[in-house]
Amino acid sequence: MLSKKDQNLVVAAIREAERTTSGEIHVHISRYCRQHALDGAVEMFFQLGLDKTAARNGALIFVSLRDKKVAIIGDTGINAIVPDDFWNETLDLMRNYFRNRKLTEGLCKGIEQVGLLLKQYFPCQANDINELPDELTFS
Repeated sequence: MLSKKDQNLVVAAIREAERTTSGEIHVHISRYCRQHALDGAVEMFFQLGLDKTAARNGALIFVSLRDKKVAIIGDTGINAIVPDDFWNETLDLMRNYFRNRKLTEGLCKGIEQVGLLLKQYFPCQANDINELPDELTFS
């Protein structure tokens, strides 16, 4: 799926993005998604426990490699205050990289963009703690 070097780049991007927001960003890469990408993302969101943050401000970038699907979802704390099309620009940005077979770059740029978006609504607080591990998960 991703080399160890590429995985480290993605994790570094998550850490950098979370430095300026209290939001939590997670990336999950799946081989297959036989359903709509958003449905797969919702299912994985809850399996991974991303709904457990105190401010309900977890976000998941979900990528299905073989089916060429991508989705981004946020928890209820995010969805309650952001516009309906909040994730669309980031999805478009990532898809452009993916079309050019630049998975790692697309993930890193998407993570960066998600961090910037979350920073607007959930800036980093003095007492902020990292509630979720900064890692990629795979299925």
